[in-house]
Amino acid sequence: MTEPLAPEALDDWVAEAAALLGIDPADVPVGTVLDLARRVAHGVARPAAPVTTFLLGLAVGAGRPDDLAVLADRLGDAAEARAPEA
Repeated sequence: MTEPLAPEALDDWVAEAAALLGIDPADVPVGTVLDLARRVAHGVARPAAPVTTFLLGLAVGAGRPDDLAVLADRLGDAAEARAPEA
């Protein structure tokens, strides 16, 4: 089993990946993306989490007029609505 990474590892990765893509790491809403991924993984299926966050990125990149957080919340709500009753 792999050792959990320190929180700084995520910050370092976001900075590196953002630099490779030519974007400002400060523009990356890590908490929003992770929350959406969690909600989708629990409400739909684990593999749906990265696909959904990618779809969110495509929507934002395409110039959707909605705020990223609003779109993420809509997607999270839809995912949770699909979750089986406990």
